Amino acid sequence: MKQTRRSVLATLLMGSLFLVGCGQKQDAQTQDGAGAPQAGAEVKTYVVGSDAAYAPFEFQNDKGEVVGFDMDVLNAVAEKGGFKVKVINTPWEGIFATLEQGDRDIIVSSVTITDERKQSMDFSSPYFEARQLIATGKGGESIKSFQDLKGKKVAVQTGTTGDEVVQNLLGKTSVDIKRFESTPLALKELENGGVQAVVGDNGVVQNYVSNNPASNLRMVEDTQSFQPEFYGMAVKKGNQALLDKLNAGIQAIKSDGTYDKIHAKYFGAK
Repeated sequence: MKQTRRSVLATLLMGSLFLVGCGQKQDAQTQDGAGAPQAGAEVKTYVVGSDAAYAPFEFQNDKGEVVGFDMDVLNAVAEKGGFKVKVINTPWEGIFATLEQGDRDIIVSSVTITDERKQSMDFSSPYFEARQLIATGKGGESIKSFQDLKGKKVAVQTGTTGDEVVQNLLGKTSVDIKRFESTPLALKELENGGVQAVVGDNGVVQNYVSNNPASNLRMVEDTQSFQPEFYGMAVKKGNQALLDKLNAGIQAIKSDGTYDKIHAKYFGAK
């Protein structure tokens, strides 16, 4: 009786060891697969919010796709980082709320990095240097600097840094500030004579003026009043893992010349 019981126990013990050995082997295979992406492995896709009304940075083509400088940079960064992106056209007003609510993983929409914004979201390293630029039309010959906008009606895009600097000059509640959903709409108001000037990011203003020569708009630079600004890709506060991917991708495309090629495509050689 004792011998039979011992035999059964021995058999069960050997079976257990065999199963444990198989389990360890299977675990090792799974870990190897996770450490080195293989063909057919699922690639992470991040949802990106962008206000496609800011040519040449982000705008819609004839197919309704969001394209532009920012999108080319984003796609190049994603390729280097080994992830995919799904871009959704998102109105500027409320775009940051979609990030906080988790509806968007990344915001790429010519977002200027500011101390105020850094309190509620995290930014990648800068990928573009911008500066505010003044546009004037007929009758705006007397406007030669930012200070000359005092007493003038000025159009801006709501919630932008252009809006902020004009508020600082004219006052937050000034009736002389007219706000629009996009800078092109503000510039159209200038064309129609509804305002005497527009303040907006230089890339957008220059693109509009060059593509609308019949508007006869004039650009005024004031490097003394307008300090350089830097665009960054925004992620939800504390999402360090995604931030690291973006920063690594930005560094990679700057190092291998990809960024310079994209910049030249939209703005000419640096």
